[in-house]
Amino acid sequence: MTLGGFLLLMLIAGLCGSLAQAIAGYSHGGCLVSIVLGFIGAILGTWIAQQLGLGEILAIQVGGRSFPIVWSIIGAALFVAILNLLSSRRYG
Repeated sequence: MTLGGFLLLMLIAGLCGSLAQAIAGYSHGGCLVSIVLGFIGAILGTWIAQQLGLGEILAIQVGGRSFPIVWSIIGAALFVAILNLLSSRRYG
């Protein structure tokens, strides 16, 4: 993979991660957190899709590899929602 392809992949992952943060209502962190969430979401979302027997939806080819946009957003939103549930402070 070339440097340009890698930077494009990071940009796409960052956009997916930031969309997932907006959906889940999580706004902590910056650009690097969004990029990491995008990659985690791609892994988690693809795994969930495979377990349910679903195909890739809106996958982009970057450097000979496929990046699933929709599954990345869904997986990252689920991951962020779980993190919010686990890390929420309980007052009582």
